[in-house]
Amino acid sequence: MNMQKLPMRNGVGVIVLNNENKVFVGKRKDNPVDRWQMPQGGVDIGESYLSAMKRELYEETSIKSIEILKEINGFFEYELPKNLVGIIWKGKFRGQKQKWFITRFIGNENEINLQTENQEFIEWKWIIPDELPRTIVDFKKKMYVELLEILKDFID
Repeated sequence: MNMQKLPMRNGVGVIVLNNENKVFVGKRKDNPVDRWQMPQGGVDIGESYLSAMKRELYEETSIKSIEILKEINGFFEYELPKNLVGIIWKGKFRGQKQKWFITRFIGNENEINLQTENQEFIEWKWIIPDELPRTIVDFKKKMYVELLEILKDFID
């Protein structure tokens, strides 16, 4: 399969901060080794990045109580490792190009519920931002390092 012929999937991601500036991460159901990620997902046709972000966040975590702090300029990309191309997203994409947002969780933690209709996460926790690159799967690490730099400038 020629990977370069496959397009990038259009996606969104969301950095959810609590009032201590810790970041929400979830452990994926399909990758239960000790790897955690921030909520993210695809954009439906005709959907804005903002509404896609809110929908994905709700579908993965049940979180609705957020304040949007910043829409990060530009896009962030990652390529799937060769062994996952053709498996993930029905083999239609070689990676993802994402628009990211920084938000603040302003609800009560009992709002967070991972038992959603199409459950993606099996556990969640708050981590300090510096831990982000160490928690993510390798093929998304470069993107998380870039996001962390922007986040640190934003919260300092």
